[in-house]
This record gives sequence, C-alpha cells and structure tokens, in this order.
Amino acid sequence: MAATEDTLYALIDPLLTGMGYELVGIEYGGPAGKRLLRIYIDSPDGITLDDCETCSRQISAVLDVEDPIPGEYTLEISSPGLDRPIFKASDYDRFAGEQIKIRLSAPWEGRRRFKGVLAGLGDVGVRVVEAQGDEVQIPLDLIEKARLILEP
Repeated sequence: MAATEDTLYALIDPLLTGMGYELVGIEYGGPAGKRLLRIYIDSPDGITLDDCETCSRQISAVLDVEDPIPGEYTLEISSPGLDRPIFKASDYDRFAGEQIKIRLSAPWEGRRRFKGVLAGLGDVGVRVVEAQGDEVQIPLDLIEKARLILEP
C-alpha cells in the first residue's frame, strides 16, 4: 500500500501544485469492489465544490493514463474540513497549538489513543499536551491516524 501511495503522491502532487492547490493527503483502502481513493486538497482561499470538481477531472485523467491502481475504485476529492487529517510530519509543527486526536497502529505506553493540544515535533516524535497537563511524545511511525479537532 505504501508503494501505491508514494506513486500517487508523485503523480498528483505536481499536478495540484501547478493548479494552485496543496495536496494535503491521500487515503486509499476498503474491501475489494468498494475501494475508495480519497484525496484531500486545500488552498489559501479554501476549497469550494467547483475546486473539487476541477481537481477531480484533472486527477481522473492522469490516473486513467498512468493506471497506478489495479481494479476498480471510487475517486473522491475533499477539503480537509475543520477536523483536518494530518498526513505530513511538517504539519505537526504547522498546527501546533491546535487540539488533536491521534490513533496508533500499535499500543505505545499501554495506549492506542491520545488527545490533547498539539505541541509540534520533538526528539522522540509528536508532542501532545493532554488535559491533565502531561506532555507525551508519540513516535511518528506508530501514528495510524491523526486529526485536528474542534475545541470542546
């Protein structure tokens, strides 16, 4: 799956950059016959439905020619929204000070879920200050999903 995502980034990122958009991240998965390729885009002015449609047409054309994904799948273009998913290591510094929810692929310090204020990247990994004021550093390679959340 990582090779597929790397290939998709290599194909889509330059295309979107040339169109004036940022490739926020890519999610690909689901059961056979119902696979979903979700591409998150952003721009300084925000994302409209027209932006999603324009990007969908361009990305679809590239994917049709390059054919990096075997079999059928559904292409979905989306803005990151208010509960923005975090894909890039640099985003952990970019969104420092925001509330975040993190799910791990394997337990770390006896837990798989963390929630608190994002404090950026540290020596060990992603720094999160939890509600009780304790700071934890979560290894980046264990993070399965990370999302900004609206303040409670």
